[in-house]
Amino acid sequence: MDREEVFERAVLIGLDADIYTEAEAVSDSTMDELSELLSTAGGVEVARVIQHRKAPEPKTLIGTGKAEEIAEFIKDNEVDIAVFDNELSPAQTKNLEDILGVRVIDRSTLILDIFASRASSREGRLQVELAQYKYLLPRLAGSFSALSRLGGGIGTRGPGETKLETDRRHIRRRIAKIEDELESVMKVRGEQRRARLKREVPLVALIGYTNAGKSTLLNALTGSDIHAENRLFDTLDPTARKFKISDTAEVILSDTVGFIRKLPHHLTKAFRATLEELLYADLLLHVSDVSNPEIATHGLVVEEVIRNLGAGDTPRLNVFNKCDLIPDISPFEHDTDSVCVSAVSGFGFDELKEKICSMLGLTSRRVELSIPYAKSGLLDTLHRDASVISVEYEAENILVTAVVDDKVYGYIEQKLRGDF
Repeated sequence: MDREEVFERAVLIGLDADIYTEAEAVSDSTMDELSELLSTAGGVEVARVIQHRKAPEPKTLIGTGKAEEIAEFIKDNEVDIAVFDNELSPAQTKNLEDILGVRVIDRSTLILDIFASRASSREGRLQVELAQYKYLLPRLAGSFSALSRLGGGIGTRGPGETKLETDRRHIRRRIAKIEDELESVMKVRGEQRRARLKREVPLVALIGYTNAGKSTLLNALTGSDIHAENRLFDTLDPTARKFKISDTAEVILSDTVGFIRKLPHHLTKAFRATLEELLYADLLLHVSDVSNPEIATHGLVVEEVIRNLGAGDTPRLNVFNKCDLIPDISPFEHDTDSVCVSAVSGFGFDELKEKICSMLGLTSRRVELSIPYAKSGLLDTLHRDASVISVEYEAENILVTAVVDDKVYGYIEQKLRGDF
């Protein structure tokens, strides 16, 4: 049986401390998300514990007494692993493993593990490996010293036990090598970006919380067949497709990795070659799942990541996806910078295209004009400010077929009417 087919039994643990900030807080919703992450990684929740304290206990986070209580439950219920919603220090991980008698990992390690199992391209694998090495390097003398005793499992994928047990200098050399390779990737992306800018094709980036339906939306809009399932972090490798938004305009539509609460810092930095696309996007489509009760919180997480990446000033269109799953979409149609769609049914796609065109200034149209010879100077205007497709000189008029934007078309129409 493959490693992925073995469902490890896990107890989920979180500390809700009075001194925690909102970003650090543990709640029923963060634990629900942790459970979903566990399922994605191939585990099954047996029980969950939320401990309340004024402040974290330095040695075990949750306190020795509570840890011993959980250890009894683990022993009686054949639990394989303990997963914490809080980030653990190397010392805390080791102390907890000694008390609980099972492998102990935190949310960051779990997310890194999922990324390691999902990355398919060489670039994606390099980015995940870099994040894991940087996250695990200070932990080599801690929890991972127990890997040989406890065996493999969730939280051990990626660089692997053998590599992690080599000396730190070797790992630092490997980190430097991966960073050099990713720099090469970024240079290639830079050349592709310059070519795109030379062709003046706008870049539209899909962003959003994990499992909001970004890949499904990209497939529906572009006719692509990118793998998309209803699961967390289904897309890790960057994907870009041409998207024809009108008879006269097209853009490059780029999918990005989904965000999540408490996304490991090393992971964000490692994926900078991919996320850098957000900095050069002409428009961001913030895709949200309107059927998710946590939509407001998810939106704040995405906005925070965007700001941290330096893309906070990029024009934004809020795309509320899965509108077919809710009875009343009116609360999500409150302003001009939002649109309700269904990636499954195609509902709202025409409005989405119109708003993309409007926000990018791509409201061009193909027109056929009959220009009198007395106003032939308008032909120079069209050659300068529009895209002239054909010109035919007839007895009394010049017939011109051109692609013009609203401003140029309005000017030409006024001139032809003799308004000024």
